[in-house]
Amino acid sequence: MEKLKYQTEINASAEKVWDVLWNENTYTQWTHFFSPGSVMQTDWEVGGKTLFTDASRKNGMVSTIERIEEPKHLIFKHLGEIHDGVEDVTSDKVKSWNGSLEAYYLEENDGKTTLKIEIDSDENFKDMFDNGFQKGLEIIKKLSEK
Repeated sequence: MEKLKYQTEINASAEKVWDVLWNENTYTQWTHFFSPGSVMQTDWEVGGKTLFTDASRKNGMVSTIERIEEPKHLIFKHLGEIHDGVEDVTSDKVKSWNGSLEAYYLEENDGKTTLKIEIDSDENFKDMFDNGFQKGLEIIKKLSEK
């Protein structure tokens, strides 16, 4: 696993950036570059259940919240995948990456927020994450600065 890091400066409060990241309407906009129509369903509980799915809600990832302090950080631990509506957290395929983390850090200073994202990734997904987060961060910045 490699830790990929992304960062941007946003002329908005951490609360505004947080809302853009996790609001149902704006989440689908910035995650479009990973999977059009992406949906996040969560109970917002540490150790609870979070699902990241495609528009059909039949394929995606099973995760949990490792740590959360709104609006400063949110760290997901990925546990497995969903394929054709079936959750898999035990196969050899998912065991190679389950437990990987995806972290969002927001640091506000004088009304500007630095958004840092760190994600554990297999090298096979590096290009997808680079493309998705680079384009996604542009959307997050644009929506937050409105």
